[in-house]
Amino acid sequence: MTILPHERIDWPKGENTALSIVVNVEEGSEMTVARGDRGMEPVDELGIHIKSPIRNYGNESNYLYGLKAGAPRVVGLLEKYGVMASWTVAAMSLERYPDLGRAIRQLGHEPVSHGYRWIHQFRMDEKTERKFIRMATESIERTTGTRPYGWLSRYLHTDNTRRLLIEAGYTYHMDDYSGDVPFWDRETVPGTPLTIMPYQIDSNDMKMWTDPAYSPEAWLDYARRSFDQLVKEGAEGAPKYGSLGLHLRIIGRPGRIWAFEEFLKHVTGRDDVWIASRKQIADHFAKVHPA
Repeated sequence: MTILPHERIDWPKGENTALSIVVNVEEGSEMTVARGDRGMEPVDELGIHIKSPIRNYGNESNYLYGLKAGAPRVVGLLEKYGVMASWTVAAMSLERYPDLGRAIRQLGHEPVSHGYRWIHQFRMDEKTERKFIRMATESIERTTGTRPYGWLSRYLHTDNTRRLLIEAGYTYHMDDYSGDVPFWDRETVPGTPLTIMPYQIDSNDMKMWTDPAYSPEAWLDYARRSFDQLVKEGAEGAPKYGSLGLHLRIIGRPGRIWAFEEFLKHVTGRDDVWIASRKQIADHFAKVHPA
């Protein structure tokens, strides 16, 4: 059996593992007829989705919980443990709730674009998608003080997305799940490579929303075991990086936030792990493995 090798990555201070904590901010920009969409937001912990042009006020309030109650808990823990995070933000969310944009700025964390709104980008033609990217970029820079250099779509993207991202000055793309190390896309725009930063969705807290039987205990156990395996492989000479994906409306609940704190206790205070933003990891990869 042939095993495909990956390029060895040595992290800045000899750490054997890099860790990227990703906080997704979709609340306040999800689908609703109130914003001109054809129907309600289908991603709903309540399990209610009707294919009809009516508002789902209950689900909208469930999303709002993330901004009102979840965000202070998540921000508080990141600040308490001195942990760097990358915030994949739908730009409209920060326009509607600027306090969160200010918090990201004050923490010194990285804003990443999750689109202008949390809607399906894959349906857009090239002109519409180019405008969508531009609007998101300009908006996030206004609300956080820093332009985004990374992009995460809502699930799917188009054949034009990476080329348009390169044109807009983006340096890395997250819509990939193919590994545990960054790599180059040299083909989309020959001569202008783009770093691909794979995103590990198996440890994402979304599973606690989509599967009520998936407990915070199960999520924490899986997240810790994933991290420990990467550390083990790094110590054996194959340094990698891992992602932990979070959502304000999910991990920010009283019955779940403790699991995030336990994970932070598990990963902080070690000299063999580099907890960094995705841009820091992408920039280091580009430095040690030029395209």
